[in-house]
Amino acid sequence: MSKETFASVWDAIEDTPAEAGNMKLRSTLMMALEKHIRARGWTQAEAAQRLGVTQPRVSDLLRGKINLFALDTLVNMAVAAGLHVEVRVSEAA
Repeated sequence: MSKETFASVWDAIEDTPAEAGNMKLRSTLMMALEKHIRARGWTQAEAAQRLGVTQPRVSDLLRGKINLFALDTLVNMAVAAGLHVEVRVSEAA
């Protein structure tokens, strides 16, 4: 068994650094959206209306079905929810 360590679970399970980076961003956005929806006490139907998506899409989001969401879709949903999305880019270690 390998004793290799990773900075993130995504680094461990994705095939490339690009895929891991994409998954990190998607998971961050999904968690922020879930937190925002729950903090506001929105039902799935209310959240869907505010985010401009269907209720089943909100259900998928809240259930963590990350593979069903593209990065741009999550950014659009976050902005529709009233969240500010910002990206920071730096040199790789």
